[in-house]
Amino acid sequence: MKNLGDFKQEIIKINNKTNEEMYGRGLDWQKIDIIGDKIIILALNRRISVLKHIDGKDSLTARLMDLALLNEFKVRFKTYFEETFGLKVRSVLKDYDPINQLAGTIVITAEPVEEFLARESS
Repeated sequence: MKNLGDFKQEIIKINNKTNEEMYGRGLDWQKIDIIGDKIIILALNRRISVLKHIDGKDSLTARLMDLALLNEFKVRFKTYFEETFGLKVRSVLKDYDPINQLAGTIVITAEPVEEFLARESS
């Protein structure tokens, strides 16, 4: 990995790939910020149609399905991230706002990203 820009582009690919696998479609847009050992990802993630139909009729079931999908997403994302970069992940935190269709993900790495990139490029 040469620089922070390339690193962010790879994260975009991993996030999009995971969404395509889980939800059958990619993201409309993503924004990534990195602060030390924290990677913050905001994305527009359109609601999967099956949950759209359940939301109005049984919101508790829809929320439980959201939580199950979020948990599986975190497991897959962490695996792909660690395989791609060789950088350990301490935690993946994720939530989804179905009304605005925004997903927020915070990836906490075992070490600051810039230190990892500096070591890898030398």
